[in-house]
Amino acid sequence: MIRPTLLMLHALGASGDEWRQVRERLPDYDCVALDLPGFGAAAAGQGHADVVTMADQLADAIRASGAPACILVGHSMGGKLATLVAARAAAGEYGLSRLLGVVLVAASPPSPEPMDEARRAQMLGWCADGAIDRDAAETFVDANTAARLPDPLREAAIADVRRSAPEAWIAWLERGSREDWSADIGPIAMPALIVAGSDDGDLGEAAQRRLNQPLYEEAEVAVVADAAHLIPYEQPDALAALIDGFATGLAASVLPRAFADLLGSARVSRRTRAAMLARLRPPRPSDWSAAQHATIVALTGQILPDLADADDLARRVEASIGDGGGDGWRFDSLPPDRIAWVRGLATLDTVTGGFAALDRSVQADWLDRLAAGEVGCDDDGRHLSPAQMALWFEDVRAEVVRSWIALPATMAAIGYDGFAVGGDGPRKQGYVRTQADTVEAWQVQSETVA
Repeated sequence: MIRPTLLMLHALGASGDEWRQVRERLPDYDCVALDLPGFGAAAAGQGHADVVTMADQLADAIRASGAPACILVGHSMGGKLATLVAARAAAGEYGLSRLLGVVLVAASPPSPEPMDEARRAQMLGWCADGAIDRDAAETFVDANTAARLPDPLREAAIADVRRSAPEAWIAWLERGSREDWSADIGPIAMPALIVAGSDDGDLGEAAQRRLNQPLYEEAEVAVVADAAHLIPYEQPDALAALIDGFATGLAASVLPRAFADLLGSARVSRRTRAAMLARLRPPRPSDWSAAQHATIVALTGQILPDLADADDLARRVEASIGDGGGDGWRFDSLPPDRIAWVRGLATLDTVTGGFAALDRSVQADWLDRLAAGEVGCDDDGRHLSPAQMALWFEDVRAEVVRSWIALPATMAAIGYDGFAVGGDGPRKQGYVRTQADTVEAWQVQSETVA
């Protein structure tokens, strides 16, 4: 299994070092903890960067990464940046196709961060005469933890606050945290794990559910007990376990490096890239019954017997049929697709006594008879006739294979690169060499998905 790289973004007044304990608990991952401009090792001589600049720098870091896939892990201030870049990646921006998902830890939202104005004024006052002094740094760290940190960790957190560039500290409090980018972000087609501390005030569970969760099509909220805002320091075991579980669930979406590079290249248009990236995401929940789903899974497994995950593909088929997508046509003797599938599944279960429960060899025999037009019921508005069932099964086979071949992992496995002949420039790239058995320099050779 190829594990995605974890790109970690810190909070206000912190640095990449805040992730040290979490990284130690994730030894199987390549963890890259960045220092944002004005903080940590990037404090001296770099002043500060606005939200747009920091998001651009993060996007460039993803493009420069040699990893075939990555996950953004953003804490507090870093969470706002993670969501802005995730929205750009999901929209198909060039070079960001390797971003698979986002972990938001006590994250600031793209909208203005909820913050008591008296506390904001106090924190701005700490920089009135230059660098933040020790008393102010202690106050900040202790106010953002559920309990006093062990001395070594507390000292590290205090040291990070004190070395923050005053201009970066002020810029975030006066401008970055107040900026509202929510109008530019629709539901992001990318999985997200949203983590909140049980004792966090402004950015706790309620704020995360209200301000961050609705921004993602698929977002799970997890609450870490005995933690406030500085979760990486307070509860590294719990946080590392959550990140590992989330990343493991996305590992199946990791594409071979050469294919991922091609998908992210200028040969692919934003629209095409966004559509293909959406197919990497887990299928949407559907309203098919458990019995209907079991039958569709069994049919899928018979049509593609070497498929590794028939359940996943079945859910994609269900989503396509359920939302009226399909392939745009139907046999004139069949009702609309959703109705035809409901009636076809009911007919198959009726005549077989429960198709999904049968032995695979028995299922195959029934499907041979079905294709020959020998299986069906009276067309009573709830079932399909034998002739209709033969046509329906032809449509089922086409839909299952169409859904499978459309997956980026399938394209990578068979070496298909026909999606990479466009781009967003005035002239489409196309092919130059069109003879049989010839390959251009840019083309991806057939690879096996790891």
